[in-house]
Amino acid sequence: MDTELLLICALTGVINLIGALAYAARIAGVRTGRIALSFALFNVLLLVSRTSNGFLGPFLAKRIETALASGDGAMLIWDLRLVLLSAAASVALGIVLVPTGQRVFAAAITYFQTNRSTTKLILRSMTPAGLATLRDSVAIPSGETLKSLRGPRGVSWSVLIANALAQALLAVGVIASLYAGYLVPEFRVTASQMTAIVNGFATILLFALIDPQISALTDDVVDGSVNEATFRRAMIWVSLSRLAGTLIAQVMLVPAAVVIAWAAGWL
Repeated sequence: MDTELLLICALTGVINLIGALAYAARIAGVRTGRIALSFALFNVLLLVSRTSNGFLGPFLAKRIETALASGDGAMLIWDLRLVLLSAAASVALGIVLVPTGQRVFAAAITYFQTNRSTTKLILRSMTPAGLATLRDSVAIPSGETLKSLRGPRGVSWSVLIANALAQALLAVGVIASLYAGYLVPEFRVTASQMTAIVNGFATILLFALIDPQISALTDDVVDGSVNEATFRRAMIWVSLSRLAGTLIAQVMLVPAAVVIAWAAGWL
């Protein structure tokens, strides 16, 4: 693995870790009773995660251009699969860190509620007191948490499948579009621009079908018709469906690239 590929995998890992930990903000909101504030924090993290995907484009595009210029792209597909593997590994790590994340977010929500300043919150996280809070918040999922997954999921299988599909499209969108440019170099600019179509469809799927379901479940917790344990299980299941989506992206990579390459030539 060369330095450039290591940087791409590291950036991919950070992006997906942030996205996976974002669900912990919702759990923290339910535990603290600060639903609106937790949703604002959740949306900030989600925006950072989804927007940061755009930064991968130039790095990956440079790798594609180098492979085309040298005429040696035999290992390119395996490099791209390694990038997707780093995404899946980071999501898995994020799921393990959900207990830690919800404690950190609960502390952040409580601090923000008192000080009402994002700048102060960021600066606070860099102080010895903030680092001590982070250290004290470290926790791993317990055996009871794993056993609790046998209980009511809180979300339907259709929502989980839709979430997995959307996450797979988000994971593979940029990579497949750029790889399609390698397959049809004469249309590689057109192919790269189709990233917006793939990611746009996935984002619509998330905001139109999945986020409203989670928001409704949050309201059910507030009015007492659903307990906190069920909500926590639902977030774990949603996180697991995100992991499934990043793994499905491995299967979708080549077919998606072929379809995009065909579409780029057809337009």
